[in-house]
Amino acid sequence: MVGVSAMVGTGVFAVWQPALDRAGTWLIAAVVIAGLVASLNATSTARLAARFPRAGGVYAYGRAQLNRPAGVLAGVVFIIGKTASASAAALTIGLYVWPENAKTVAFVTIALVLALNLRGVVRSTRVAAVMVTIVIAILLLFTGLVGAQVLSQPDVTLPQIDTNPVSVLAASALIFVAFAGYARITVLGEEVRNPARVIPRAVAISFAIVLALYVLIAVIVTAAVGRGITVGPAALADIAESEVGSWLRSGLVVAAVLAAGAVLLSLIAGVGRTLFAMADAGDGPRFFAAVGESTKVPYRAEIAAALGSAILVLLGGLVLALGVSAAMILTYYAISHLAAMRLDRRRGLAGVLVGATPFVGLAGCALLVGALLVG
Repeated sequence: MVGVSAMVGTGVFAVWQPALDRAGTWLIAAVVIAGLVASLNATSTARLAARFPRAGGVYAYGRAQLNRPAGVLAGVVFIIGKTASASAAALTIGLYVWPENAKTVAFVTIALVLALNLRGVVRSTRVAAVMVTIVIAILLLFTGLVGAQVLSQPDVTLPQIDTNPVSVLAASALIFVAFAGYARITVLGEEVRNPARVIPRAVAISFAIVLALYVLIAVIVTAAVGRGITVGPAALADIAESEVGSWLRSGLVVAAVLAAGAVLLSLIAGVGRTLFAMADAGDGPRFFAAVGESTKVPYRAEIAAALGSAILVLLGGLVLALGVSAAMILTYYAISHLAAMRLDRRRGLAGVLVGATPFVGLAGCALLVGALLVG
């Protein structure tokens, strides 16, 4: 539930227009490529989490398997990438709620979330389960109603957009942001019973559910655009209103606010706590190691995380936030693959395949980052 709720957040509501602009008729292929790279990343990260059941994710794995600079680099790119993800989440809420004043809504949302975090308000797993159930129910309603509408029509002309392999890979990099939440499971190594068994299974199951949902939505988006529907940054809401009605658009707005809002709450808290952990360990400025006396919240670090998100909102739009997030998160997982290369290898065909995963995954991360920078 933690993995699904972390993945079904900002990305599923935000990535479709910029990805479609780059991939065109190859949108579904871009989703599959993003899913493939994400699955390789998940495999390496799950193996590391099973070997090192401790908090900190790749920051801890890099320090343990490679060296301190590698761990620090992982922590830095995590902070930058997740700060950009928080900016994208806030902008997504703004674009779905009030498109004409999206940045204003984003600033207000960041301020509200920061206020909650500073008071020590956190999202429990039970609350996450309720929220993700509502979001997935609305998305399934969307796919059922809209899918039946657009896929039953014979007059579908696939969008003709100039594409090339680099632009398709760039679209995959943006879509990859929608998969990145599965790492949330791996940082809970110290809180899970039998992590060597539970964490890899949790990653695999949550990933399979989300991949199937994203492929289905990509099919619907492609078919809807092929029917002449114009989509903006709030693509799912635009399609829902055009094909079904304003009531379904309202449902998509509610789902986007719940999903992106929950992601924003956890991201600012997560970035703040990572910055605090690095400062406390001597890998960051000691200024960020301060915690509140009553709440025990690293308030300076969380304020810094919120300010960073707000600055990204001010400097650019959703595409910039998604691009920075994708580049940093893929770099983060590249370090994970480097760390996984030093794990003990098993014998047999299965061992060979698992042992090859970090090499293929590292190449995939490098390709997507390169394509994002070029395209």
